Amino acid sequence: MTASPNDPAPRPHATADEVEAARQDTKLAQVLYHDWEAETYDDKWSISYDERCIDYARGRFDAAAGEQDLPYERALELGCGTGFFLLNLMQSGVAAKGSVTDLSPGMVKVALRNAENLGLDVDGRVADAETIPYEDDTFDLVVGHAVLHHIPDVEQSMREVLRVLKPGGRFVFAGEPSTIGDFYARWLGRATWETTTRITRLPALASWRRPQEELDESSRAAALEAVVDIHTFDPSELEHIAKAAGAVDVHAETEEFAAAFLGWPVRTFEAAVPPEKLGWNWAKFAFGGWKALTWLDETVLKHVVPRSFFYNVMITGTKPAN
Repeated sequence: MTASPNDPAPRPHATADEVEAARQDTKLAQVLYHDWEAETYDDKWSISYDERCIDYARGRFDAAAGEQDLPYERALELGCGTGFFLLNLMQSGVAAKGSVTDLSPGMVKVALRNAENLGLDVDGRVADAETIPYEDDTFDLVVGHAVLHHIPDVEQSMREVLRVLKPGGRFVFAGEPSTIGDFYARWLGRATWETTTRITRLPALASWRRPQEELDESSRAAALEAVVDIHTFDPSELEHIAKAAGAVDVHAETEEFAAAFLGWPVRTFEAAVPPEKLGWNWAKFAFGGWKALTWLDETVLKHVVPRSFFYNVMITGTKPAN
């Protein structure tokens, strides 16, 4: 459970000058932003490695890939972040052995630490998704969650995914923003942030306001986030990219329409107020509300709302067999 000895060290705090330089260099922005977020990322996004997130990760995998002959022997997570997707999939029995890669050294460090704490057989490397540092025909499965929209050349990355997959191997990517979904999610996030930070300036609500230095830090991180989020996807367009890269049996699914209208304000509000103000009742409301609206999406809205209106895009496909 080690990273390559040649991997660079994390850079957890970006200066204002570095942020300005990163506006012109998306890969530098990826490193700075994700190193910045690495140690707090799981808390920010309510990520865990227990039944709740195991079920969530496995649900996304099954929704995209359908019934599979499990476990896959060796799986790679591209743009692993803290390891949320692969580590929870491994705990659910999807893969026996794993590898994680990310452009951010900080994220690889946290992902490997999480894997070690869970007792999972995982190695990791700091790597560019457009030049994956593994040999041809290495993996049985490649997965990723909320990663493709960060990659400048998605088709080149998909070619690399197919190169490192064994013939007949599968890829599953989930959590990608749809073009329409990204529009309303960002609007909701901005409106929630502005409202919350303005209201908490009132003396009576001062205890609900994060310290100014934390808000400033969040604002600088948000400035980088606008640089690192490069793409949004129409499901059909993403299918076309995967096929152009050489994949077969390609299919995209979407999810979260009503659930996104709750989820984005909730996440933004949580980022704007001190975490100690939000207790068990808040967590119960947020998770329970998301589950209820997800049920509405799956049982009713997916049958009447076009798939391109849902927020999350998932895609799967395979490498042609020899």
